[in-house]
Amino acid sequence: MAFDAGMLAAALSEIRKTVGDGRVEKVSQPERDEIILGMRSVNGSYRILINAGANNPRLGLCGVPRENPQTPPPFCILLRKYLLGARLTEVKQYGFERAAGFYFDTRDEMGFPTKHVLVAETMGKYSNLMLLDGDGRILQVLRPVDFTTSSLRQVLPGMRYELPPAQDKINPLDETQADFLARFSAAPADKVADKWLTATYLGLSAAVAREIVWLASGTLDAACGSMDGGSLAQAFFGVVSMIKNETFSPCIVWDGTVPKEYAFMPLTQYGGLRLQTGTGAGEILDLYFESKDKDARLRQRAQDLLHVLNHAQARLLKKAELQTAELAECEKGEQYKKYGDLITSHLWQLHRGDASAVLDDYETVLEDGSYAAVTVPLDVRLSPSANAQLMYKKYAKARNAKVELARQLEQGRAELDYVEGVLQTLRTAEGTTDLMEIREELAATGYMSRVKTGASRGPKNASPACAEYRTSGGYRVLCGKNNLQNDYITHKVAEKTDYWFHVKNRPGSHVIMLCGGAEPDAKDFTEAAEIAALFSSVEGESGQIPVDYTQVRNLKKPQGAKPGFVIYHTNWTAYVTPVAEEVNARRVK
Repeated sequence: MAFDAGMLAAALSEIRKTVGDGRVEKVSQPERDEIILGMRSVNGSYRILINAGANNPRLGLCGVPRENPQTPPPFCILLRKYLLGARLTEVKQYGFERAAGFYFDTRDEMGFPTKHVLVAETMGKYSNLMLLDGDGRILQVLRPVDFTTSSLRQVLPGMRYELPPAQDKINPLDETQADFLARFSAAPADKVADKWLTATYLGLSAAVAREIVWLASGTLDAACGSMDGGSLAQAFFGVVSMIKNETFSPCIVWDGTVPKEYAFMPLTQYGGLRLQTGTGAGEILDLYFESKDKDARLRQRAQDLLHVLNHAQARLLKKAELQTAELAECEKGEQYKKYGDLITSHLWQLHRGDASAVLDDYETVLEDGSYAAVTVPLDVRLSPSANAQLMYKKYAKARNAKVELARQLEQGRAELDYVEGVLQTLRTAEGTTDLMEIREELAATGYMSRVKTGASRGPKNASPACAEYRTSGGYRVLCGKNNLQNDYITHKVAEKTDYWFHVKNRPGSHVIMLCGGAEPDAKDFTEAAEIAALFSSVEGESGQIPVDYTQVRNLKKPQGAKPGFVIYHTNWTAYVTPVAEEVNARRVK
């Protein structure tokens, strides 16, 4: 679903009604192409989000907090210079384009009143954001456009702002019913009606065009020649009237727990899916884009971590494969010992220069009373006794290698479990702070250089920001999202009588239920176990998930163990099937 001109109109209408003539209290730039204006008005505090990225451009009120970088980007610094304390006087959509202007009254460095305009263009890959002075000249632009980028329109500081080139389409807000019917009658009879609407009229998304056709005909793929023009006009101008009168009813369509579509009007075309209405445009945008934005941001910021961990995982798997093959070779050690014993017992019949010898195995007697014959390979360069010593050396080497390889395989499996555990924490990371903690952990364990981990995540004594939940019985539950947080809540926060939860024999988060000496009900234990199951590598698998739990007093961390590693021998096991929506509903925001 594209952020169309109708949704932009709904978002701007909501901003006018809520923020009004509010003042800018804060300006932040959590992402390279995203600006958030913290506003204070008589109705309270609000956040206006403007995303000028190529993937999910949009603007509207935002209720989801964002993490900001420690050092603000230059564009953010400039916006703070000109807009902090400024009063919002007007919010305007330019025509029926996906472009809007935020008009501010403020004062310059000398204290004289002045005006500034923040222009947002949410047009897919052509999205941009720029700050203008009172005369309409560009002071700064988020993404400069010069002659090498576009020969039609340049956007550079010092130039006067001009709207994007007009499309060869009609503004639906200026259309009359007579003109609409005349255009429709001239449309090709075999052309699909919703395609004709999007090709003829400006600012209509594919979903809205389909909804107009659905309201008029009850089908989605009706051709122009099979439709009644009057019915289509009635549905079309009903949508136009909604936009003109600002009687928006934003909706979001859910396919289970996944947002499928959104619009500034109810989308009744999705019969079997859940339709959510009754919320503002900003909340609809938050619901639709939050998970998509989060996943995209984390994937982008975690590329270096994924590269390091995937490389380490591949290396450990290859190493284990080679060591397993070597261990299989070591099983030949007993054969070498047998060869040595046979050579020693038959020295009298062997000679230097023999390549092999067929010797009687006195330990294996056949049914006829004779001894089994064994062909023993020999080194022609060595004497019989030297050949025996060579076999014993091979046996000793295989025996020692078997012990060492078994030890190395165990270490490799433990290291592989650790790497897969960190990969799991990377999948459950919720922001830049979590990623910085994972970088710090990988630097401490030698997987990454400290130089490559970037700036420190904060004060050295800062506590890791783990997730917090409340059970039905009111017990506080802490969940570590990475190994630093796991160690912190298990060894620093938890008391000996508190309960610790972890998915059985699989990578996952440590979960601590703080009991304060009390004994929680069975329901509280189940809810805590569901959190541990959700934050594990088993999450998403069908069936019941086994979760071990025990009191913290039963946990031990071996000396020199990697972060997040503990051992225990006394525990119970719960089998749970977590439901993400129910678990998330218990989280403390």
